[in-house]
Amino acid sequence: MTKLLRAILLLTGLVLIIDCAALIAVSKINFGTVLPLLIGLIFISHGLYWPTIKQRLSHHRWLNRLWGIAWGLFGLWLVSFGLFIGLLQQQIRQSEQPLPKVAAIIILGSGTTDDKPTPTLAQRLDTATPLIQSQPQAVAVTSGGIGLGRSRSEADIMASYLHETHGVPLGRIEQESTSTSTEENLLNTQAILQAHGINLNEPIAIVTSDFHTIRSAAIAHHQGYQNPIMVASPTPLSIRYNAWFREYFAFISGWVLGEY
Repeated sequence: MTKLLRAILLLTGLVLIIDCAALIAVSKINFGTVLPLLIGLIFISHGLYWPTIKQRLSHHRWLNRLWGIAWGLFGLWLVSFGLFIGLLQQQIRQSEQPLPKVAAIIILGSGTTDDKPTPTLAQRLDTATPLIQSQPQAVAVTSGGIGLGRSRSEADIMASYLHETHGVPLGRIEQESTSTSTEENLLNTQAILQAHGINLNEPIAIVTSDFHTIRSAAIAHHQGYQNPIMVASPTPLSIRYNAWFREYFAFISGWVLGEY
């Protein structure tokens, strides 16, 4: 391993460790912070102790072969992750286009704390507000059920935020308050759409975080939404890339579980 490659591993590992440690320190402990932290530690160890690692590998042929396979698989994964990020960026750019006239605006839930939206959910609601105000003919739907140990549904908290923060009349907002996942958000909302005479072949805006747009679109298409229009709310820079990292694995998990 060349000195340049070792230096790259050290620098990359250090960035990953600092980034993830800072997020973990503020209780953001999830797949998108723990796994990159572990990858960072592996990079640092290879950069610092490569001569020792090389010596041990040379004494164990099977270990050297396993090490090569592991790095080969990591390379393949890195390519697939790069493709996912490319598709995600394309989806985000598409969502920045002017929104055509839509029949409904669905806002997907993303968690609440103390009967208030989390920053990520608040960003989704802030992004949805201009759409609701500019398209009075569209049915606005907040979607999210009652979490464990909670007394109010996420949909109700979302509706209150829209009303109290942005002045959206509560009469404009329909609430889907039984779902616990993105799949259920979109599935359970269909009853509300049908009650308003809205067919799934009509243009329907789905507001969610930028990192969540690919998976949400895939689920919507799988459920019969023929013309979903994704509207991406920005993710704060401090957690953006960790969220994208976590979403990559969530997308794979959804595919394995047959959500799309």
